[in-house]
Amino acid sequence: MSDTVLHGQYAERHIGTSSADQEAMGAAIGLGEHRAGEAPREAADAVVDSALPAAIRGLGAAGAHVPELGASEAEALAELRGLASRNRVLTPMIGLGYSDTITPPVIQRNVLENPSWYTAYTPYQPEISQGRLEALLNFQTMVADLAGLPTANASLLDEATAAAEAMLVARRAVRKAPATFVVDADVLPQTRAVLAVRAEALGIELVDVDLAGGEALPDQVFGGLIQYPGASGRVWDPSGAIDALHAAGGQAVVAADPLALTVLTSPGAMGADVVVGSTQRFGVPLGFGGPHAGYMVVRQGLERQLPGRLVGVSKDADGHLAYRLALQTREQHIRREKATSNICTAQVLLAVMAGMYAVYHGPHGLRAIAEDVMGKTALLRSWLVEALAGSDDAVVDAPYFDTLRVHVPGRAGEVIAAAHDLGVQLLPVDADTVGISVGEATTHTDLHRVAAAFGGPGERAFATFGSFPAGDQGWPVPAPLRREVDYLDHPVFSTHHSETAMMRYLKRLADSDYALDRGMIPLGSCTMKLNAAAAMAAISWPEFSRIHPFAPAEDVGGYLELIDQLADWLADLTGYDAVSLQPNAGSQGELAGLLAIRGYHRSRGDAARDVCLIPSSAHGTNAASAVLAGMRVVVVACDEMGNVDLTDLRNKVSEHRESLSALMITYPSTHGVYEHDVLDITAAVHEAGGQVYIDGANLNALLGHARFGDLGGDVSHLNLHKTFAIPHGGGGPGVGPVAAKAHLAPFLPSHEYAQGEEGTAGGSRGAGPVSAAPYGSAGILPISWAYIRMLGLEGLTEATDAAVLGANYLAARLGEYFPILYTGDHGRVAHECIVDLRPLKEATGITVDDVAKRLIDFGFHAPTMSFPVAGTFMVEPTESEDLAELDRFVAAMASIKAEAEQVAAGVWPAEDNPLVNAPHTAASIAAEWTHPYSREEAVFPSGVGAAKYWPPVRRIDQAHGDRNLVCSCPPVEAFSS
Repeated sequence: MSDTVLHGQYAERHIGTSSADQEAMGAAIGLGEHRAGEAPREAADAVVDSALPAAIRGLGAAGAHVPELGASEAEALAELRGLASRNRVLTPMIGLGYSDTITPPVIQRNVLENPSWYTAYTPYQPEISQGRLEALLNFQTMVADLAGLPTANASLLDEATAAAEAMLVARRAVRKAPATFVVDADVLPQTRAVLAVRAEALGIELVDVDLAGGEALPDQVFGGLIQYPGASGRVWDPSGAIDALHAAGGQAVVAADPLALTVLTSPGAMGADVVVGSTQRFGVPLGFGGPHAGYMVVRQGLERQLPGRLVGVSKDADGHLAYRLALQTREQHIRREKATSNICTAQVLLAVMAGMYAVYHGPHGLRAIAEDVMGKTALLRSWLVEALAGSDDAVVDAPYFDTLRVHVPGRAGEVIAAAHDLGVQLLPVDADTVGISVGEATTHTDLHRVAAAFGGPGERAFATFGSFPAGDQGWPVPAPLRREVDYLDHPVFSTHHSETAMMRYLKRLADSDYALDRGMIPLGSCTMKLNAAAAMAAISWPEFSRIHPFAPAEDVGGYLELIDQLADWLADLTGYDAVSLQPNAGSQGELAGLLAIRGYHRSRGDAARDVCLIPSSAHGTNAASAVLAGMRVVVVACDEMGNVDLTDLRNKVSEHRESLSALMITYPSTHGVYEHDVLDITAAVHEAGGQVYIDGANLNALLGHARFGDLGGDVSHLNLHKTFAIPHGGGGPGVGPVAAKAHLAPFLPSHEYAQGEEGTAGGSRGAGPVSAAPYGSAGILPISWAYIRMLGLEGLTEATDAAVLGANYLAARLGEYFPILYTGDHGRVAHECIVDLRPLKEATGITVDDVAKRLIDFGFHAPTMSFPVAGTFMVEPTESEDLAELDRFVAAMASIKAEAEQVAAGVWPAEDNPLVNAPHTAASIAAEWTHPYSREEAVFPSGVGAAKYWPPVRRIDQAHGDRNLVCSCPPVEAFSS
């Protein structure tokens, strides 16, 4: 690599270390200095050669579809413009849970397009995450208030998967539960389909019942799902159905539109136990299906059953109010195969947007938007009744909020085509029925065009219409279901309604946080690399952001081509034959891959194959996903070097030979090394008739050098938010595509509404959906497309080399101060290393938590703590970091060790020193100072200069927050201390 950035070469901008840096790093780890005439990437090439086992080096490294050389940023953006131009931005009035909304520009610019928000990591270090935690608490308060129940989580992946999680919550809540779950006939079709896939693997029987029509329940049920309003748009009173579910011993789950809940009686007031839904219409773009923030709210008594993440209130070391993640944080890594959900992520960035939409508009602003939507729907209905007068056609007569069904016998296709010609997309319910949904962004001109498509006048004079006055008899909602503004009474929802106030609020929260725009986030296993501005640019273009996931195929040609190209590239890079981009998180990709294995065995009559072998070092989601796929987990031991114990593996394979379904391994391993025996491991499983699932979490260390499919993998999920640079967004969005060999391809996810041909990108034939939208979080796929297009195969390989060199450099430098726990060939690691802090604790009493919190004073986010080994740091620098930042981190860790040694020597007391008191806030050093170390030593330790990061709170009391669970915005008085 040249020391001078060449114009337009993206790899030069993405990779943080220059060729001179890499020579120096290579020398530091014993690779020798660069010699004249040798290739400029000698050091990075050499470290991969010394680390990667010879048996797999270069095994299928190249692909037929991935461009060899990368395009410049300008060229890639021009190609994306070409793809975007093939998408038609019409007025989407299709509905089915997706609505045309307006993102307030102050939120788009200051959240969605702001690296302080989109480059942040999951708030596992709460002292440096107070801004995003407060934003998530706003989200939880918003959905809890609207749902009428006390406790919400910090978002789920989408509405359909939230409903599936709610089904499992209901099952756990009912002791000795029968295996029957009721689904209302008017539930969203994509939700019903996701439920069916999840239920089948767990032996749950779904029974469809017309609850609104008064149809009776089966004799024994553990719960039921009600849509409110229904998929047809019908508004009805579900309290009788809820009572019937309770009488049958079940739990009532209601899937509710949050905007409708600003004018309709809350499900909680009707007795619902769980409320789920999507907050997409709260200012989050359609994005061809995502990413959007699903939500779940539960009644009192079910708080500890909530899946995913839950933000709670606690206090810091000075007694000041502070936020943190509560209860079952990272449950999968603790409980593994006993976990009740495999969800380990959320949709934080989108939840922040939705919550801020409510903060910006306030309760009365949200009510006005809902009334405007309802008013436009009423106006459209009157125009349709006029247009259809004297014919057999009719508007279906039912109370409504924003959706109408129109009966036009034999003419649905004709009407939909006419509307399409006028620039509006409608829903083809069947040959006789058209569905129409009104959104916040729907204009009166759009309504006129719809009416014209049904035969109304081509021209008409009309004025705008305001909201419904209170108590107006013209409301399309029955009087008993009308709701007053009894929600969002916390001051945060009435304080920031001007753009100035909102901008400053968002800035204040962002300044409380530590994100990648401040410095390195060296999280092992999480790959916090640069999220390039050029790759991010396209997600805000309306040709990508304003597309309905069920839009006609003729309107989404650009999306389908981008999806096909990306799927082909990923298949090439991984050595597989087919890729589904539908899973909208790594956990969903895991589940989809295991369900494909399950489907394959069952298609061959091998239903008894249900054992999944998982190494003891694996990610916790592996075991949880296996259980959700209907498999039995059997743990395989690891040896003292962190590798899979081949002898134990062979014994387990032999023991479970007839029932072996799959092996799940991560490569490189979760311990950060390239295992020698990977080919022997996969061969042993195949010989016994099992399938091999290779977890793609660590693909960042393999890309361009070897491929999972050539290592013996049959299926893998990939983390686009890790290896392929989609931002973490504070804990979401993510994308977890699943890639498979040809024999498993027929069992990959499918979707009834998929526009593409069946095959690699998805289609209508397959195993059914694992996400609500056909292509999952398609709105952010342009990011990974651009990343691959700008790097090309050569640049992707260089990025791998730089990441591995960086990790080995840190391992060597940190190894001067701390033991490095696992290494492979020639003492090398892969893209991350595990630093053992247990000897430091034994010698000085300083814990891994103390070191993590002290790193905040040095201006760093701590590495991954105590995973996969308790008392350790897992450190991953990524290829994006420059040498100065790596050296700054080493210097900080060396200083911390020296401080710990002063504690051991008695210079500072064990109970009062800079480490156990870390982090230090500005307020703490302004107060009376009684510590045996100076203020300067507290907040300006060695190497910290003027660009000081000041944490807003001191160390947070985690246990206090769990003992005193508060998961909504606390009153203003709580801050008075």
